[in-house]
This record gives sequence, C-alpha cells and structure tokens, in this order.
Amino acid sequence: MKEIVVLSGKGGTGKTSIVASFASLAQSKVLADCDVDAADLHLLLKPKVKEEKEFWSGQVAFIDEDKCTECGLCQELCRFGAIKDFKVDPLSCEGCGFCYQVCPVDAIIMKDSMSGHSFISETNYGYLCHARLGIAQENSGKLVALVRQNAKLIAERENLDYIITDGPPGIGCPVISSLSGASLALLVTEPTLSGIHDLERVIGVCRHFDIPVLVCVNKYDLNEENTSRIESYCGKEGIEVAARISFDNVITEAIVQGLPVVEYSNNKVTQQIKELWQIIPAKLENGR
Repeated sequence: MKEIVVLSGKGGTGKTSIVASFASLAQSKVLADCDVDAADLHLLLKPKVKEEKEFWSGQVAFIDEDKCTECGLCQELCRFGAIKDFKVDPLSCEGCGFCYQVCPVDAIIMKDSMSGHSFISETNYGYLCHARLGIAQENSGKLVALVRQNAKLIAERENLDYIITDGPPGIGCPVISSLSGASLALLVTEPTLSGIHDLERVIGVCRHFDIPVLVCVNKYDLNEENTSRIESYCGKEGIEVAARISFDNVITEAIVQGLPVVEYSNNKVTQQIKELWQIIPAKLENGR
C-alpha cells in the first residue's frame, strides 16, 4: 500500500477538510487521524467505534504515605513543582523519576500512566484509525505510531491501496512519527507570512526523511502576492505546487453540516480538490 500524509507547518490551514474530501474521493483506502493532541477528523466522518484500547505510556511518581517521613527532600528537589504537601500532582509530574532516586526511605514508587485511548472505527468511507490523548499527557509520538500501525494492519488485511493520514501541525515529535516511512507528504499551506515560514520548516523535515513532497496552497486568493512567493520558493526547491484552492465560505458551511465539502457542494473548490486528488496517485505511480 501507499501512505499519503497530509501535513501543515501550522494549524488551521485546512488539511483536515482536505483529508475528509479525500476520504470521499479515494477508493480502497484506510484513514488515519494522527493529530492525536487535537483530533477532529471524526467530526466530519462520524465514525462508529468498533475497537477501543487504553494507551499506557510513561510513568508518574506516587508517594507511599505509610513510608514517607516528610523529610521534604523530594519537594525541594522537584524542578517541576509537582510535589506539594508530600503529595504528587499527576498533571505536573513529568515522570523523570528523580524523586524516586533521591528518596532516602524508598517511599516513592513510579507507576505506569494511562495516557489516552486508541480507536479503530468504521465510517461511510471505510475504516478510520484514531486516538485521543489524555489531558496534560505526553508521548503523543508513541500514540501516533500506534495509530499508524493499526492503519497498516488493516490495509494489509483488507488488501487496500492507500493509507490517507491526517497529520499533526508543526515539526515536532508527532510530525516525525507520522511522517517516517511514508510514501508521499502533501503539505497544505496558506498565503500568510507564518504559513510561508512554517512551510519551509516542514519541507526541511520531509527532506531529512527523504519523503517526496507536494504542496497545496489553500485560500490562495486571500493574498496572491504571497501565493506567488510560495510558488517561487517551491520552484527553486524543485517542489511541485499541485493545487491552488480558493477561499470559499462553502467549506465552513460543509463543516457545520458535518460533511466533506466535495459531498456538500459541487462548486469551484470541490473541483479543485478533485483535481488535487487525481494528481496524487499519478505522483505515487511515477515515484520521485
């Protein structure tokens, strides 16, 4: 199977709306929402959960009151301020284990932390693998890897052609986890100064992992001068700008109705997204 990861250097560029439309347009695919810190693809695809599992990762300190002598050493040395009145605040604890190491009476133990849940769901568009990270939890890169693994197992079992992944924004650990080993990265940007800056950064990450790149400029007509700057930059870097998508309130209307825009309306934006999807299989077929 081929794995297409849709990324953006910053949030709010419209990548989830585009992935939802791809879900409607593509055949023989499984979908994955790897934006586990703020997953929202399910809002448009209305999944029915078939399998739910707890995600355990990392540890949190716990003070055994029966053993604790209240010497205050752990409270004094905790650089995260997670220990107060000889109790550990699990939201503040980073699980570093330093307090465990320095406690003179072995009153501190490290307990495994339940950090979130992973889901395998069915939608009208096929299987969706997604997850929810717990409040103030970390290790989202590991949870992303689990979501991708679930998607690959389904794709192999069902003999599907594509994995279409809604990736997280930025360039951090979750992005790296969602990107490594992918067949193609579609980078969705917008014609703003921050959009241009963050596009350059995420292109650098893709190149580090040797992932082929396509660029889509969403809401390109909000600032056509900046759109031209993006196209000029991509041209110098040898990167294809696969699509320009117009700004249109119809996308917001489709979101309110809980539908991919290609199913909500047949207008210029819908046609632009359809043309973008037609380019992607051709790019995958031709390789780099």
